[in-house]
Amino acid sequence: MNEGRRDEVKELVCELLELDPSEVTDTSSFVDHGADSLMLIEILAGLEKRFDVVVAQSEVPRMVDLRGVYEVLEATPGW
Repeated sequence: MNEGRRDEVKELVCELLELDPSEVTDTSSFVDHGADSLMLIEILAGLEKRFDVVVAQSEVPRMVDLRGVYEVLEATPGW
């Protein structure tokens, strides 16, 4: 995934978590930033809507930090 796309993903995730991008690293846990399982589903839905992709809900457990989100998206058809 190129840096521009990573920045777009990070911006969306930070917007949904109501965090400043400087607070979130590739490996900082969304749960540590106050996200619960419902928020993880909202992140998934936001990514699908913004990037016009379909991600299986079974991938949510992997999407606990930006690195996991990047990995899931890179494996998603149409990404």
